[in-house]
Amino acid sequence: MRAICLGGGPAGLYFAISLKLRQPDADVTVLERNKPDDTFGWGVVLSDETLDNLEQNDSISAAEIRSHFAYWDDIALHHKGQVITSSGHGFCGIGRKKLLLILQERARALGVNLQFKTEVKSASAYMDDYDLVVACDGLNSKTRLEFQGIFKPDIDVRRCPFVWMGTHQKFDDAFTFIFEKTDKGWVWVHAYQFDPDTATFIVECSQKTYDAFGFGEMSQEESIAVCEEIFKDHLGGHKLMTNAGHIRGSAWIKFPRVLCEKWSHENVVLLGDASATAHFSIGSGTKLALESAISLAKHVTDDTDLKSAFAKYEEARRLEVLRLQSAARNSVEWFEDVERYLDLDPVQLNYSMLTRSQRISHENLRERDPQWLGGAEAWFMDQAGAGSNLPARAPMFAPFQLRDMTLENRIVVSPMAQYKAVEGTPTDWHLIHYGERAKGGAGLVYTEMTCVSAEGRITPGCPGLYAPEHEVAWTRLTDFVHAETPAKICCQIGHAGRKGSTQVGWETMDAPLPSGNWPLLSASAIPWSDENATPKAMTRADMDALKAEFVAATQMADRAGFDMIELHAAHGYLISSFISPLSNVRDDEYGGSLKNRMRYPLEVFAAMRAVWPQDKPMAVRISANDWAGDDGVTPEEAVEIAAMFDKAGADIIDVSAGQTSTQAKPVYGRMFQTPFSDRIRNDGGIKTMAVGNIFEADHVNSILMAGRADLVCLARAHLADPYWTLHEGAAIGDRQAVWPKPYEAGRDQAWRNADRAAEMGGRV
Repeated sequence: MRAICLGGGPAGLYFAISLKLRQPDADVTVLERNKPDDTFGWGVVLSDETLDNLEQNDSISAAEIRSHFAYWDDIALHHKGQVITSSGHGFCGIGRKKLLLILQERARALGVNLQFKTEVKSASAYMDDYDLVVACDGLNSKTRLEFQGIFKPDIDVRRCPFVWMGTHQKFDDAFTFIFEKTDKGWVWVHAYQFDPDTATFIVECSQKTYDAFGFGEMSQEESIAVCEEIFKDHLGGHKLMTNAGHIRGSAWIKFPRVLCEKWSHENVVLLGDASATAHFSIGSGTKLALESAISLAKHVTDDTDLKSAFAKYEEARRLEVLRLQSAARNSVEWFEDVERYLDLDPVQLNYSMLTRSQRISHENLRERDPQWLGGAEAWFMDQAGAGSNLPARAPMFAPFQLRDMTLENRIVVSPMAQYKAVEGTPTDWHLIHYGERAKGGAGLVYTEMTCVSAEGRITPGCPGLYAPEHEVAWTRLTDFVHAETPAKICCQIGHAGRKGSTQVGWETMDAPLPSGNWPLLSASAIPWSDENATPKAMTRADMDALKAEFVAATQMADRAGFDMIELHAAHGYLISSFISPLSNVRDDEYGGSLKNRMRYPLEVFAAMRAVWPQDKPMAVRISANDWAGDDGVTPEEAVEIAAMFDKAGADIIDVSAGQTSTQAKPVYGRMFQTPFSDRIRNDGGIKTMAVGNIFEADHVNSILMAGRADLVCLARAHLADPYWTLHEGAAIGDRQAVWPKPYEAGRDQAWRNADRAAEMGGRV
């Protein structure tokens, strides 16, 4: 095989090494436009896992790389004069220049033809002369550009400018993050040691701060001088250095996240940053390059057909690339929005930073540094108990108060439609369903959306609060919850609007009834879909009548003994239809601007709040993202929506998303709606509940401890296990939960099983 690598960075060199190891007679050339000892970075970070992979692939170069590593175990946060350190993280760094020299020496020893100071041509210039053309030509890949119609790159340029520098100040005890507030905004640093004398020092800030300093107009020397002044208390008299002398003007850049739809074309294949990038805040760019090089070498030597080899290479590596890019996206977004967190207590800020990528969970932190996490949990419990010396427990078991209602813990059973009511009346099904979940240990149990009129129901199976028999049935349920459990119960009150008169959930979701449909109301005469009936655009008289129905339902909820109510203003139902511009195209004072679209929802809320007892809390559920781009409600606009309800007297915002339009394109994933809660809570200073694909104690504790929400709602997890809270508590070692007296024998067995599983390193 004749192979050529277009680029002599870690990806190209390590592929050449890996290919020669597998096929010693291969003719391998590496072209590099720079000199052998040129480098335009400082240090690179690798994980123990990557080192193990290098060892298995080539023990000789791996041993040499290990011998030059700087190891550290701690992460240190410098913020407002405090330093918070956590341990157990296991990093290792090496100078990029040293890494390249090691790989160059190994490549030469294996017979690789290294050609430096050679300008690389376009890939097509080599395709006829070589069997294999490996395009490892970096972030600004000529090859990717030449064949962009085939590779179809998706390049997302991130928001924060940064500059990559070095210093002789030592950070050999920890991977260090420094946040400094200046008169022009916050500036922060990612710093780590990579050899005995030198550390990487990456300076980053928001675009607003960058512009305020005028970094874009400064020379490199001027930028360095400003950064030295900002971080003088952390540099110990040492200077900052740049090796970007080849760049004229400012060396500040923005990180481009690159992912190509296709990684090969004929005998050309992309490798390293040419095919995919991962943000430096999780230190995985070089990891991706080296591990992808191993995979590519394996497949092109195992398979004589290049097309097949490329397909197997891409299949083997794409999932790992996407996984790391997902973590990197979470991490970079945290830094892009970091100013919303910088007023958090340093303990909570540090936790938020450590868990930003979602690769490190609450219990994983306990394994890494149980002492630090124990202290953080004690801090959280102290904040929750206002100095009442509550025993240390996981955050999910911290109490929480809204007005005069105190919850025993932060777990909420989300509203989940049951479709089992008869003419709006809850039945024994509801008594058992909600009663079991209240017995299961959750602090707060929600009803499904309870409708203010027969015509306001979603389906014929939905419950209501519009007839005396409804009040009687709900009272029976709340009496049971209060008599037999410590849980509180909340009634979610709403009107289906244009999504009403449909089949129950296990039939055809959102489809009209086969017969017996009732008339629909909405903000505008826009049907939910082509299949659904067109609703009547509400008149002022309709608004007044409906508002009176919400008030009557609220009064019934109070008499029925509910501890809390929630106005359902999400998911495309009637109140939501006023808020979203996708469903509200009115040209009167209730349409157009957000202020106008919010006018009627706020009227309804105010009328409900006026008759709801002042000592009882009231929530509002909103859809914080229509998932329809700028055409619908955006997460930024959701902060304004939440603020309006907060000002009107809402005690907490239940932050959901979507389900407002059939044109929505949601992005699903673990805890996928939590960022909306995070934004509202920390940008708006408003209490929130997080929802959406949350199903483990780890998820809950991470969300709460990082300050991303005040309460956490779980839906499907509670359908699968009414006793989710008690069972998860047992699994994570909590032994302070109060189980129902008749179930204490089961509790003891659950605890014994959990302890046995913990000893064996697993979970029951």
